Amino acid sequence: MCTAEHAGIAGKGRAGTRRRTPTLTPMNHVFLSLAFSAAVLASLLVKFWLATRQMRHVAAHRAAVPAGYTSIVTLEAHQKAADYTIAKLRFGIVSNAFGSAVLIVWTLLGGLDALNGFMLARVAPHWGAMAYQLLLVGAFVFIGALLETPFELYSTFRLEQRFGFNKTTPALYVADLVKSTLLGIAIGGPLLALVLWIMQATGTLWWAWAWGALTAFQLLAMVVYPTLIAPLFNKFEPLTDEALAARVQSLMQRCGFTAKGLFVMDGSRRSAHSNAYFTGFGAAKRVVFFDTLLARLNGEELEAVLAHELGHFAHRHIVKRIMLMLAFSLAGFALLGWLATQSGFYMGLGVTPNLLVSKDALALLLFMMGLPPFMFFVSPIFASLSRRDEYQADAYARSNANAADLVRALLKLYEDNASTLTPDPLYVRFYYSHPPASARIAALGLADANLAGAAA
Repeated sequence: MCTAEHAGIAGKGRAGTRRRTPTLTPMNHVFLSLAFSAAVLASLLVKFWLATRQMRHVAAHRAAVPAGYTSIVTLEAHQKAADYTIAKLRFGIVSNAFGSAVLIVWTLLGGLDALNGFMLARVAPHWGAMAYQLLLVGAFVFIGALLETPFELYSTFRLEQRFGFNKTTPALYVADLVKSTLLGIAIGGPLLALVLWIMQATGTLWWAWAWGALTAFQLLAMVVYPTLIAPLFNKFEPLTDEALAARVQSLMQRCGFTAKGLFVMDGSRRSAHSNAYFTGFGAAKRVVFFDTLLARLNGEELEAVLAHELGHFAHRHIVKRIMLMLAFSLAGFALLGWLATQSGFYMGLGVTPNLLVSKDALALLLFMMGLPPFMFFVSPIFASLSRRDEYQADAYARSNANAADLVRALLKLYEDNASTLTPDPLYVRFYYSHPPASARIAALGLADANLAGAAA
């Protein structure tokens, strides 16, 4: 692969300027291979173990509605939630096993190395270093999407369809796929080119400049997404229910919150699941209700749900999460900045780096694949922080709306989304970003005997 043509590609950019091709520092790649293999295997086994615990726990409580909920949750709804939970877990076991196998093929078994060799031979000599790197990433993403498509189709048109949630038609699925692909090329392509250029042009601290560029892009996306991107996939119409709009405006005024508008989204085009959320950033914030949610909850319940969402803003959860995300991404870029200079990083993950050609795209891909198996074991920390935030938002809603209304809304939402009332406690600690319904209701002070009165 190390040809004179490749040396020329590595040495000059499009305009003939000298480009940086840093030398690699020797590093024990065997240790990284063993650590990566252990992380992939351990994470997969833990996922399987947790999934089987959850399935056994849910199945063991399927026959009867939990005590304290019998007057407000039907046995049919309870059993549907149990069956849906178990079906998703079984599907998750298969998809996780497949994903881990694909990861090993891409890395230790040489899949990415083979793809890189093909691109080096066919693209780099003729189209240049930047085109080679962009097409390498593009080919990787395309192949990955092809491998994931059967699982997405099964999830949408079999699993979700079986439980009555899917509203997506094949035509809508294809339209969404085309739109998301074009957006990915139009936005992701230039952004990737910018990052690769920064990696080449800004010296050893490229990772700090790249982090800054991506941070600016993410903040910009928060502003433009509600008005430019989201309408490409869903229809957003102003809320026409004047009584509900007045109730919402009164709540926001009491809480000292302003929004640019109240909108209804046609979520029923794709799914029967319900939700409400804030979107945007700064002055561009919007309140968005799924049409399925408006059809299910009354005005008091919608006010309580919105008060919960306002609680996240009152406690600055959104800002804190953004700051935490930015801090971790900065640490990740710093780590990548070091790993990209280590030969063992490439060889340990199954790629023999060509020393005459830029390895920046390879470094990005390997880091993207290599980090998740290790990060899996710290995910319970983030889940715990998220559950804490949800409790705080519930407490805020209790203070600014009505706890009984929030309980009724929660029970309807859990039922509409077929969320089980009897999850395995360890599974909850590891995965759940929201506390189970029983825990949230107990924290609101309406457990057991008070539930019937709250739901009346």
